Amino acid sequence: MTPDDDPLPLTQPVMRDPFARLRAATPARIGLGQTGDGLLTAPMLDFQLAHARARDAVHARADFGTLAQALAPREIIEVESAAGDRVTYLQRPDLGRRLSEESRPNLRHGPYDVALVIGDGLSARAVDAQAVDVVEAILARLSPRLSLAPIVLARQARVALGDEIGDALGARLVAMLIGERPGLSVADSLGIYLTFDPKPGRRDSERNCISNIHGNGGLTAAAAAEKLVWLIEEALRLQLTGIELKDDQDTTVLIGGGS
Repeated sequence: MTPDDDPLPLTQPVMRDPFARLRAATPARIGLGQTGDGLLTAPMLDFQLAHARARDAVHARADFGTLAQALAPREIIEVESAAGDRVTYLQRPDLGRRLSEESRPNLRHGPYDVALVIGDGLSARAVDAQAVDVVEAILARLSPRLSLAPIVLARQARVALGDEIGDALGARLVAMLIGERPGLSVADSLGIYLTFDPKPGRRDSERNCISNIHGNGGLTAAAAAEKLVWLIEEALRLQLTGIELKDDQDTTVLIGGGS
C-alpha cells in the first residue's frame, strides 16, 4: 500500500466560524454561509419566515376590540383615517394623515393636557402585542395633576393623524403610539411620537420619537413610559417638542443626584 492509498483520517480539523462572535452580538444576518451561489437551507427558510411575518404585520387588522376590553373601564373612542381600507392606506399615505369625516363627531373638545392615541400604523402585531402594557406603564407614571383625554384607537393611521385628533380634542400634547414599519428582525415594534400643540400641518421636526419598543431585545414598556413621561413634563414646561426639546434625561438625573 502506498501513501496515496491511506484511508482518510477519522477526524477532520474543526474550522472556526469567523462570524459567530458577530452574530451573537446582533440580530442582523451576518455570515450565513452558502452552498454554490445560494444561501444554506436553514438561513434561507429563516429569511422567508421573517419576510412573511413582516408582510402579515403590515396587512393584518389590529384587534381594537380586545384592546378596548383590556383598557376598560377607561373611556375609549374609536376613529379611522380618510384612507378607509388597508389597500388605500398603503397606496395613499396622505389619506392616513387625515381624519375621516364620520370620525370627527366622536371627538369631544376638552381641553385636556395629554391625549393618548393608539394607531395601527404599519404593524398591527406591534399594537396587539405592546400597546396595552405601554399605556398601562404610562398611566402609572403620569402625574395626576395632568388631565387625560379619552384614549383614542385610530385605524389606518399614520403618525400625523395624531395632530388632527389632538387638535379636535383640544389637547396640549398628543402622544401617538403606532406600529412601526416591520423589518426582517422584528415585526412587532411600537413607536411613540409626542407633539406639543397638535394641529394639522405639524412637521416631523416638531415631534419627539421613542422607537423600537418590543420584547425581542428592544425598549421595554416601562423604559418607554419613563422616557415619555419625562418628555411630557419637559414639553409642558418649555411649551415645545421636536428638535428644540433635547432628550437629556440621563444627564438631568446625574446632575440631580450629585447636587
